[in-house]
Amino acid sequence: MNSDDLKWINQCISDNKDEEGGTPAIIRAYCICMNEKMDDSETRSVTEWENSNPDARKECEKQAGWK
Repeated sequence: MNSDDLKWINQCISDNKDEEGGTPAIIRAYCICMNEKMDDSETRSVTEWENSNPDARKECEKQAGWK
């Protein structure tokens, strides 16, 4: 994980902080999972990317324990 990854993960955490069922630990795990699924050359934010990749979103929600 590099500084660019951290920037996107922190943005994802901020974008999801008010989502129902999302504790800080769950949101962090979810955002790390989503970031890892994204290609290194991706220019969209995690939040933008997740909207066009619902299967990845569901998988990361499950992996993070988000209900």
